[in-house]
Amino acid sequence: MEPKPSLLRNVLVRVFLFCVLAIGVRFAYIITLRGESCDLGDFCFFSLPDNLNLVTGVIPGLSSSASSAVTVTLPSRSSPSKSTTPKHNAVNFYSSVFQDLIANSYLSHTSKSLCVETPNGDDVFALKQIGVSDSIGISKKASRPLVVSGQAFRQPFDANTFDFIFYGGGGIDKLAKQAEFAKEVCRTLKPQGFLVVHTASKDTYSFYSFIDLFNCCIFVRSRDIDKNIHEIVMKKESGVVRPRVNDLGSNKCSVPAYKRELVENAEPLISEEPLKPWITLKRNLNNIKYLASMVDIGFKRRYVYVDVGSRSYGSSIVSWFKKQYPKQNKTFEIYAIEADKAFHEEYKYKKGVTLLPYAAWVRNETLFFEVNQDPGREKEEKEKGRGMGRIKPVQSSGKVGSDVNKIRGFDFANWLKSTVSEEDFVVMKMDVEGTEFDLIPRLFKTGAICLIDEIFLECHYNRWQKCCPGERSSKYEKTYGQCLKLFTSLRDSGVLVHQWW
Repeated sequence: MEPKPSLLRNVLVRVFLFCVLAIGVRFAYIITLRGESCDLGDFCFFSLPDNLNLVTGVIPGLSSSASSAVTVTLPSRSSPSKSTTPKHNAVNFYSSVFQDLIANSYLSHTSKSLCVETPNGDDVFALKQIGVSDSIGISKKASRPLVVSGQAFRQPFDANTFDFIFYGGGGIDKLAKQAEFAKEVCRTLKPQGFLVVHTASKDTYSFYSFIDLFNCCIFVRSRDIDKNIHEIVMKKESGVVRPRVNDLGSNKCSVPAYKRELVENAEPLISEEPLKPWITLKRNLNNIKYLASMVDIGFKRRYVYVDVGSRSYGSSIVSWFKKQYPKQNKTFEIYAIEADKAFHEEYKYKKGVTLLPYAAWVRNETLFFEVNQDPGREKEEKEKGRGMGRIKPVQSSGKVGSDVNKIRGFDFANWLKSTVSEEDFVVMKMDVEGTEFDLIPRLFKTGAICLIDEIFLECHYNRWQKCCPGERSSKYEKTYGQCLKLFTSLRDSGVLVHQWW
């Protein structure tokens, strides 16, 4: 007969089962009723440290979608939960930054403060550590009690909630929706409140692009914290109005000094007329200093490429812009302006490209569009299967043998002013078979020239012919000197223009 289990063994088994049951009940309570993660303070049966004082409640000003947020007094540095454990180096860094802001009256101990895109809440922890107790952070994934769920461009708070908003860690440099973030700041920041942003961008172009995003704020100060971090302080003011090209009754615009400085760093213009333009001008493309290779274009609302005289989709959109232009990983909206009907069909199937099947002109009117061969470029045009198109007013007629059609011309300058703004990054390529001598002056007259950040312009003149040494093309009346004058006037006005072929 086998011996019965000992009394001690029975007692131990029952105690073990009781403990498992108790832990299971506690776990269910934490997860189902409170909706919190299981951490040392909540789940285990140990008392909380004396210096950790958590108060559960609704944050005033928090929208209903995030009404379960938690307001927290300063946690102990040695005893936060595992999910919100700040990194000491980061906390010390942010503490130093915030103390400087307090010393300069941009932040106070009574400021209701928001830290944006802060997964671990290091900056929130630092604020509470120095006495700014009414602070909260937002991140896509909540990390309570310091951080609630939210995004920079979709903040779960009512209007005019915060006295201070901070976006650190260079996160704004990677943010895809910077313009939406700027709108949210204008909504949730109180009048006279301060916005402080840390960015890695330090060039003047990106600085002014950043300032232009926040049309509710004025610039207060900027400083380099170290070689990788630049701090910008903005203040929300009512009635901030910045002049816009689209709104100016005089249709005048002034290119700012920082853009003029960029022109000085561009590749030099070819001052002497090339004897073999088909070689010299084509080689010059390798010397181009692209704007996007000189500055950070990150702080722009939209990115737009306008191809005036685009011809086929593969001509310059694919072969040059998509393959060679340094876009800094930005997605560009593409507008193709092409009057030649022979190229319209292929654009129907191209995503991300808007075709304007008209001729860029100085006003809205009917025009003649003729296609003929350009002396000296017959081989190139034969390979492309189509001659180069030119527009003429209706009173002019095409030459005998030309392929002539009536087309619609539109006011290109007015279209540009209604399509883009100063907050957009606009690149334009113009190859319009001589019409540039009409379009460029019109862009200046209307002020639309100030909306373009960079122009790649092919200027058409009576160049030397490749086919016939010593003979000039009769297709164009302008001289190289007139083209050079056009390029020079653009650069003298602060417009970054490159000689295109």
